[in-house]
Amino acid sequence: MSPIFAIPYMILNVIWFFIIAHFIMSWLIAFNVLNLYQPIVSQIWQGLNRILDPIYGRIRQFIPNMGGLDLAPLIALLMVAALQYTLVYYGQ
Repeated sequence: MSPIFAIPYMILNVIWFFIIAHFIMSWLIAFNVLNLYQPIVSQIWQGLNRILDPIYGRIRQFIPNMGGLDLAPLIALLMVAALQYTLVYYGQ
C-alpha cells in the first residue's frame, strides 16, 4: 500500500477503535457495570461522544427511528469497513 493511502487507512482504524469502544462502553453503562459518576469514566464517555456524535448525527438523519435500537454505530462501522476496503483495493 502506498503511503498516500496508508495514512487515511490508519485514521479509519482509529475511528473503528473509537466506535467499538463507544459501543462497548454504552452497554457497560446500561448494565451498571460502569458508573458515570466516576470521573475517568465520565471523561472518556464525554470524549467519545464529542468525537462520534457528528458522525452518528449525520447517519441518524437518514435512518428511521427504531425506538430504543440505535443502528448508527453499525452503519458507521460498515461505512468505515467499506472505505478501508476501497483504500486497500486502490492502494495496490
